[in-house]
Amino acid sequence: MGGARGGERASRLAIDSVAEILARSPHRDAAALLSAVEEANDRVLAEATRDPLLEGMGTTIVAALETGENDLAIASVGDSRAYVLEQGALRAITEDQTWVQEVGRSLGLDENSLRTHPMRHVLTMAVGVGSILRIRYYAVALERGMLMMLSSDGLHGVVSVAAITEILGRPAALEEKCRALIAAAYEAGSPDNITVILIRPR
Repeated sequence: MGGARGGERASRLAIDSVAEILARSPHRDAAALLSAVEEANDRVLAEATRDPLLEGMGTTIVAALETGENDLAIASVGDSRAYVLEQGALRAITEDQTWVQEVGRSLGLDENSLRTHPMRHVLTMAVGVGSILRIRYYAVALERGMLMMLSSDGLHGVVSVAAITEILGRPAALEEKCRALIAAAYEAGSPDNITVILIRPR
């Protein structure tokens, strides 16, 4: 979480934990992914408890696990997102766990108000900040011609959907598109860490 103590440590621990747990799991299914994220939450929380300097550290996460040929299980906590580009249109798969999404919209605030509201960056859920974790789960079938993007809000929080869509639609290698997205986020003055992963079906 940007600005929180130990945020970099929390994100690295969460990534390593999910990867390690899934690597030794006998099953590659939704249950394995959700269990891995829950275990990552426990590890981050335990680390923060052991070191007073890391108290309150946490991280958002979005993770994809291939469960079949081009079938993906997606788990998310916080405001890191998964998107799919299909036929030139970019659509969000995940739903943010933020004050804006879970409170502001239910209060009927319009989009202009939400974009400038002082609570707009407040998360309602994150990995490592409590023993109770609400993980959002989604199942996605990627078809030929589709492209999935996983990103932190250092990208999608500052670069417009139109600009992201244009970059993703370029006839370029995936790594080149990732670099272009990160460059666009820096150019837009992103104040946060920027993470982008692109997935193309076989």
